[in-house]
Amino acid sequence: MARVYVGTSGYSYEDWVGKFYPVDISSSEYLTYYAQVFDTVEINYTYYRMPNARTMRAMARKVADDFTFSVKAHSTMTHTREATEADFAAFREALTPLEEEGKLAAVLAQYPWSFKPGEENVQWLYSFRRWMGAVPTVVEFRNRAWITEETFALLEELELGFCCVDEPRLRGLMPPIARATSDVGYVRFHGRNADKWWQHDESWQRYDYLYTRQELGEWVPKVRALSERASVVYVYFNNHYQAQAVKNASLFRDLLAEAGIA
Repeated sequence: MARVYVGTSGYSYEDWVGKFYPVDISSSEYLTYYAQVFDTVEINYTYYRMPNARTMRAMARKVADDFTFSVKAHSTMTHTREATEADFAAFREALTPLEEEGKLAAVLAQYPWSFKPGEENVQWLYSFRRWMGAVPTVVEFRNRAWITEETFALLEELELGFCCVDEPRLRGLMPPIARATSDVGYVRFHGRNADKWWQHDESWQRYDYLYTRQELGEWVPKVRALSERASVVYVYFNNHYQAQAVKNASLFRDLLAEAGIA
């Protein structure tokens, strides 16, 4: 059975102060404090601006040797798909410090709902894999139309992991299925705030949701199945508003331990 890492999507949130971080902590200390509680984190700022090796190296030095980082691909690599081979090379170069220290979990390529199955988009996935080289990479689709055996076969061919998601049960969104298409199993919990998923004033409102023990329990056997197929499994909670992700990550970790899943 593979090791299962559990953490949150991002860690640098001011509204976590007083709910997770001590009130007297500085933002430069967030990661060090976070890494004393969790063993992995998903870095999301890289979606908005390209990372650099210096920042990645500084982050790696703030955590223990067995701590891992997943890194979200830049928007030009997934949403606008304007990135060139040179852009991918620069992105990969920035990850070098994490790779050298064995702290790179995976790159997350999250595509928008508008990214639908079709020859052009399939070819982009081929390019993405080729330009990322051997870097472990996971693909998150937002459009349910990708849920076919053909898609899973394509991901297996390209050695791209499938990102399993829990999100609102709305038409067209991804169902809560567990599937491993590479050595990396990957799960993201977005919350089930259906009312705010499509219509919200602030982006955080979409992820304003606290899972119950019963809801998280639905995923315990699914994560077990992933751990029996993949070499490693990463689970991240993206319901970050008011540190709800921290609460749910801690609870889910406890549920896994109760089930004998490490």
